[in-house]
Amino acid sequence: MKNLLTLIFTLSTIGLMATTQGDTLKISGSIDTYFRTNLNSTNDPENGGILAPGTSFANLPGFSLGMVNVLGEYESGKVGAVADLVVGPRGAEAVFGSAAPLNLVNQLYVYYQATKKVKFTLGNFNTFLGYEVISPASNFNYSTSYMFSYGPFSHTGLKADFDLGSGFTGMLGVFNPTDATDFNPSFDFVYGTQLGYEKGDFGGWLNFIYDDANEFTQVDFTGGYQATEKFYVGLNATSASDNFYGAAAYLQVATSDALAVGVRGEFFADEGVGVIGEGESVFDFTVSLNYKSGNLTIIPEARIDALSSELFMVDATATNLAMSKNLSSFVLAAVYSF
Repeated sequence: MKNLLTLIFTLSTIGLMATTQGDTLKISGSIDTYFRTNLNSTNDPENGGILAPGTSFANLPGFSLGMVNVLGEYESGKVGAVADLVVGPRGAEAVFGSAAPLNLVNQLYVYYQATKKVKFTLGNFNTFLGYEVISPASNFNYSTSYMFSYGPFSHTGLKADFDLGSGFTGMLGVFNPTDATDFNPSFDFVYGTQLGYEKGDFGGWLNFIYDDANEFTQVDFTGGYQATEKFYVGLNATSASDNFYGAAAYLQVATSDALAVGVRGEFFADEGVGVIGEGESVFDFTVSLNYKSGNLTIIPEARIDALSSELFMVDATATNLAMSKNLSSFVLAAVYSF
């Protein structure tokens, strides 16, 4: 933590120097913490089985920590660099492929704007697949979906982004094996591409990755439409060969400048990834409130995960063994963005 604070101070000093030289330095980030409890299951780890949904983050019992996230972005003319550091349980889980102290690094890359329509990026960056992201400050729901949890988190490699005109964008990339962020352990490579379209209040992105060594393919669509000033609709659908497939809808309504309510409904089928059991499926339904006061967002959230079989062990004592298809839970989270 001391090293992180030293880095923040150093970046701030560089930022003051950069401003006088015409370059730009932007520092942003977030801090999050939460409380979580089960509503229809024991919260005692000695007398229960699966005590949380099988998704990433926000799954620890009682009062728990998320992460400190500090993002530094430096730009000078056509070139720039990004350093994104994380500390805490959420950050460690996001960068699970790295050993300490490299698990502090969530993103680390440089870029070159070759022309107005072509940009090259080299390094480690968060994935382009999926609707949700690692930083809770950029998600409406605090807990995450199954599709996000078992898709890639990050890639390390080289990508080229293209402005194709008329609202269309494209991307081509070559990466290390998924989530091998520090180096390539096998010298096998993963190939990715994206076709996007944004115009007015609509945006849609078709994403594709291919791993030749493991004969793995994932196709993913992410879209969003701001139907009115206060009503937003999001969609994510994905299929990963011999692993999983699923779809999720996101509906959000702003009732005022400070308060919004959002729901996520997701269907997820396990075809071999092992989170539920091969041939099993789950439907999760999440209702979240976002109350904003300045840079602070308070998120009360209720969630139910309904499995296709009785796989949740909701109670396991000397006199009782209770299994259920459903797990209901509640989260109260606080996210501060800066």
